[in-house]
Amino acid sequence: MTKPARVMILDRDPAPLAARLSEVMPDVSVKGCDSYVAAGTMISEFRPDVLYSITFAGRVGYPSEAVLGPEGPEWIAVGGSGVDHLEVWNPDDVTVTNSAGVAAGMMAEYAFGAALHFTLDIAGLQADQNARRWDSTRSMTPVKGKTMLIVGLGQTGQAVAARAKAFGMQVIGTRSRPVPMDNVDAVHASGDLPDLWEQADVVVLSVPLLDSTRGLVDARAFAAMKESTILVDVSRGGVVDADALINALRNGSIAAAALDVFKTEPLPADSPIWDLENVIISPHCSSVYAEWASESFELFLENLRNWRAGKPLFNIVDPVRRY
Repeated sequence: MTKPARVMILDRDPAPLAARLSEVMPDVSVKGCDSYVAAGTMISEFRPDVLYSITFAGRVGYPSEAVLGPEGPEWIAVGGSGVDHLEVWNPDDVTVTNSAGVAAGMMAEYAFGAALHFTLDIAGLQADQNARRWDSTRSMTPVKGKTMLIVGLGQTGQAVAARAKAFGMQVIGTRSRPVPMDNVDAVHASGDLPDLWEQADVVVLSVPLLDSTRGLVDARAFAAMKESTILVDVSRGGVVDADALINALRNGSIAAAALDVFKTEPLPADSPIWDLENVIISPHCSSVYAEWASESFELFLENLRNWRAGKPLFNIVDPVRRY
């Protein structure tokens, strides 16, 4: 027997997603909401069984109280991987799933492209071009033989590792439960990080924001890194101590950083990070590409079929581990 369902879609433009859901499951009652402010009222009036939710306006102001309240859904499907916009939930009352893995390949391309931007000195080449300067003393810096440290070997971290191996890099990484993994030469426990920073030529951060990862990359971490280290952050804002990062970039403790996430988003206009020349700033878009929204929603639809058929859901998020 197929379970009936009321599905609410919280997104900047929910209409196309609602139309797709109605196309494949015409018996499902669906409503779209494009406002954090209006979401609470819709939840209390519509009483959805399922909420498909995109944090389209950032974490600040997200209606977590209504979403996780007594009138909220029994299943929250997060259309991304991070769940730090949600408060702690009781898994006996609500199930939370995410879309982990959908954007892993795109995020890996961002991470590796950012690293190559610095190793090839693309900014310097562009400056020479703009100045019509032909510098015949220039040479390239290969990544082959360099060491990449991937902090967080989830689906994104594994996708980064595959690309690093294709370029001939030595790959080391951490995860909470270390086991041998494809494309990773050595998998370490998270507690081993103090001994790993100094080994890395490139550090890629792809961990969730947890109590254990908040401020993980601090002044001591930067002090242990090589002066030539490139940092790429596609994790969550707050994993890196921003003040320590700014100091490290200013005083040459590390060479450069590509930052896709920040503790406060949008990044305030008066942030000193904007003025650093050895930084790439992107607006939390490393996982965003033309097909992302549809691919994430198709993953949700597959899970919704399971839910309606009484089958187990996949990508269930542990409320303690937050992934």
